[in-house]
Amino acid sequence: MSEENKNEELHHDSIPEAHQPQEVITKVTGMYKDWFLDYASYVILERAVPAIEDGLKPVQRRILHSMKDLDDGRYNKVANIVGHTMQYHPHGDASIADAMVQVGQKELLIDMQGNWGNILTGDRAAASRYIEARLSKFALDVVYNPKVTEWQLSYDGRKKEPINLPVKFPLLLAQGAEGIAVGLSTKILPHNFIELIDASIKHLQGKRFTILPDFPTSGIADFTNYNDGQRGGKVRVRAEISQLDKNTLVINEIPFSTTTTTLIDSVLKANEKGKIKIKKIEDNTAAEVEILIHLPAGISPDKTIDALYAFTNCEVSISPLGCVIEDNKPNFIGVSEMLRRSTDNTVELLKRELEIQLEELQEQWHYASLERIFIENRIYRDIEEVETWEGVIEAIDKGLKPHIKHLKRAVTEEDIVRLTEIRIKRISKFDIDKAQQKIDALEEDIAKVRHHLEHLIEFAIDYFKRLKTTYGKGKERKTEIKIFDDIEATKVVIRNTKLYVNREEGFIGTSLRKDEYVDDCSDIDDIICFTADAKLMITKVDAKTFIGKDIIHVAVFKKKDKRTIYNMIYQDGKGGASYVKRFAVTGVTRDKEYDLAQGKKSSKIVYFSANPNGEAEVITILLRQAGSIKKLKFDLDFADLLIKGRGVKGNIVTKYNIKRVELKEQGVSTLKPRKIWFDESVRRLNVDGRGELLGEFKGEDRLLIITQKGIAKTVTPEMTLHFSSDMIVLEKWKPQKPISAIYWDGEKEKYYVKRFLIENTEREEIFITEHLKSYLEVVSIDYRPIAEIVFTKIRGKDQRPNEEVNLEEFISIKGIKALGNQLTTHMVKQINLLDPLPFEEPESIPTEDIEVIEEENVSSEIADNQESKKLSSNNDDDNTENGEQASLF
Repeated sequence: MSEENKNEELHHDSIPEAHQPQEVITKVTGMYKDWFLDYASYVILERAVPAIEDGLKPVQRRILHSMKDLDDGRYNKVANIVGHTMQYHPHGDASIADAMVQVGQKELLIDMQGNWGNILTGDRAAASRYIEARLSKFALDVVYNPKVTEWQLSYDGRKKEPINLPVKFPLLLAQGAEGIAVGLSTKILPHNFIELIDASIKHLQGKRFTILPDFPTSGIADFTNYNDGQRGGKVRVRAEISQLDKNTLVINEIPFSTTTTTLIDSVLKANEKGKIKIKKIEDNTAAEVEILIHLPAGISPDKTIDALYAFTNCEVSISPLGCVIEDNKPNFIGVSEMLRRSTDNTVELLKRELEIQLEELQEQWHYASLERIFIENRIYRDIEEVETWEGVIEAIDKGLKPHIKHLKRAVTEEDIVRLTEIRIKRISKFDIDKAQQKIDALEEDIAKVRHHLEHLIEFAIDYFKRLKTTYGKGKERKTEIKIFDDIEATKVVIRNTKLYVNREEGFIGTSLRKDEYVDDCSDIDDIICFTADAKLMITKVDAKTFIGKDIIHVAVFKKKDKRTIYNMIYQDGKGGASYVKRFAVTGVTRDKEYDLAQGKKSSKIVYFSANPNGEAEVITILLRQAGSIKKLKFDLDFADLLIKGRGVKGNIVTKYNIKRVELKEQGVSTLKPRKIWFDESVRRLNVDGRGELLGEFKGEDRLLIITQKGIAKTVTPEMTLHFSSDMIVLEKWKPQKPISAIYWDGEKEKYYVKRFLIENTEREEIFITEHLKSYLEVVSIDYRPIAEIVFTKIRGKDQRPNEEVNLEEFISIKGIKALGNQLTTHMVKQINLLDPLPFEEPESIPTEDIEVIEEENVSSEIADNQESKKLSSNNDDDNTENGEQASLF
């Protein structure tokens, strides 16, 4: 330590503690609070959230202002525009360039030249030094008017910039907006240009309106829960997926907020996880989206479409949040209110423009009138001898006074000064008639502007109609509005793993590969298990799960499945009586053990069967010899039993020990045929009564589908089926009901008629010729159809009368591949189907419920042993699932 430091230390130690300098603690809490609030306010007001007045964020407003500064009708380098914008925007060039690209990609305000990126593929724009831009005609028309713009100093005080641009259009809703600030965010979805104008006109007319988003990426959207774009709303958007052929799907439109790259990545991830199964995927996207998904053989295209919606970005949910800046504060409002305020603001801007225009016209009229008076009355001669400037002004003022009574305002010194600036050449060539014509024209313009001001709403409506006529072409709605049905993931997931069971030890799982194979399953499936001691459990698929020893039945469980019926006989405790029951399991609590008997120890299942379509078999029961049993063998028909809940006690079969049970006869379904409807709004089948009733379907019944392409097929009526937009026939298929068709043969250039039956139910078949110019004219599914032929009128000849053709008599039923008979040799203008001839359809055997007899009459053995007295007490024990059955999820 140096001598100097030692002296300082000694001196410090010698000072009394009370007089030594104390450490000062400064609290920064207040500063931190204020600073953070300032920062949050700045981000909200100056960066992330658009203003309600013009629908623009500050960076967008400054870009548009700079482009107007530079506008000369030609394209400017984007780098030049970005550099110019930096005079107004206190941030980096990258943020300005990115914001400009986003505005340009909306294709509304900016005309672009060069590679501006692709919203479909997600490709970025080229560097700003390579691309060019200029303001669109629409922007120049609706965004700018310096006469009504309010100005403020730029951040460095060197320039003036607009506080808000005078936008006379609901630009915020047309472009949409998205931003994340501090403590809040905004997400306003883009809407359709034409629909916004129509809604603005309706608002001005005092009518109600509804506006829904329209996305530049097209797609299909369900706006049921849009909630007017406010917090809590949700929009579901789907890709447009169609079937190219039996092994290929094609995506032509993608959901908003996705790109072909992110969508393909999500499909590949779903394939890796086993949710879907695909062979390969191709991206052929250029100007239009085209993604081909190739499926392996044996994979259902319909099920894969649903799986793509369930497990990939082919369906996305978007949560809108309408937040705007109003009076320097964030305000949460719906899109309808945004449109009202934008329209009202447009009306106010139009009024201000008209008022300014009126004032300018009145000034022009005033000066034109003064100029005529000055020259016509030769007042300029009164100043020839005047020597002073004051004298000149006074002389002109004196000369004007007798002639200015009709003027709208007083003559000012400024007016007189302006008269002195008129050149001699102009005075010498002054034409009084032309001057009066100019004044008359100005008076007409003034009257017109005053009329507009007096009828401001009509003027605003005409303004919006002009915008629609001038700029609406090519801006029709892109996104199709639909109502989506909910897709249950468990029904469409590809079963990507195998389920095994070790019955004796009581384990199930996907890792027990050395044990008994049960079925294919997926990792989101539930499994239903029955054990020999009359226990039931439902559990999630896992690698290995203990259920209970002596498993007698394992299957993939379907929630709310009312058609799978379990037939069971169980012995109630050791040496107890045996009971029979039929039941369905529609839903239980997962991983909870349920007793199917009555809770007594050593109860066991004597007979069990699981029937996917409610089949009721006939069994033979053999009893052990004991005492004086008269009948050791008797039959039991499960069709004689009612289907009840899993918790019922059931009906007594016998009080004696059962030796064995034998299957005597396979059963038929005792369930009613299912009524199936087709809902046109979602183009799906359902059993809930929505849409058109197609009929009652048994297990073997099928649907007939005919498309405009001349394709006929029959399909099993599954709820997951998709129906193409060119489907023209959908009905319950009747194998012996003929199909009649008239089609144009492209090769022979003639109309042909054919009648046929569906021959192969396993594949779709085309029943018109496969020439490129062949097409289906009409098709009928009536038994005796009548067609009307309207002939083409030939010049110089009389009109050939219409002809009616009975297709039943015209041609007999032939094979589906037959060419058919030529319809006519004359030139045909039109073919119409008329009302068919009457026909009595063959009566089909009505399918009714199998009659269920009283449960007391289950078997004759019961009567022989006089045990029917017990039935009344047993029947009261219908412990159905009402209170016990909880939701599975």
